[in-house]
Amino acid sequence: MATTKSPKPATTRSGARKASGDPVLLSGGNPQIPKGYGDAPVKAYIAAMPGWKRAIGQRIDEIVEDVVPGVRKAVKWNSPFYGKEDDLWFLSLHCFTKYIKVTFFRGTSLDPVPPGSSKHPEVRYYDIHEDRFDEARFTDWVKQASRLPGEKL
Repeated sequence: MATTKSPKPATTRSGARKASGDPVLLSGGNPQIPKGYGDAPVKAYIAAMPGWKRAIGQRIDEIVEDVVPGVRKAVKWNSPFYGKEDDLWFLSLHCFTKYIKVTFFRGTSLDPVPPGSSKHPEVRYYDIHEDRFDEARFTDWVKQASRLPGEKL
């Protein structure tokens, strides 16, 4: 009598197994989502954000949509991007183990300047931790950033 083996679950690059159909979480819990333009890839990224980060990701997306009608969205390099035009971005985010890093590409032009510095002269970061998300400050930065020229990436 022949026996059949169940197929092995897919694995991540690190060798960790994942359930069929679930996005792979990369180092630090960042979802691996295929690149693409539009709302669907960004929503897929947010849905795959682990734990408390998912709710913050949804709130970030809602704030940007409210503040910037017709905002353009994409997932590139396993990160959501937001802009006024395709390929001209003012904001991006990325999951890390203990926080979400929001990138403002022209962050040195914001008032006040977001606290996280970068090796890139104009880029500034805002790290959002589980219990520390200043929605009012973030909303103001999004308003300001969306009025600046986007970064071509």
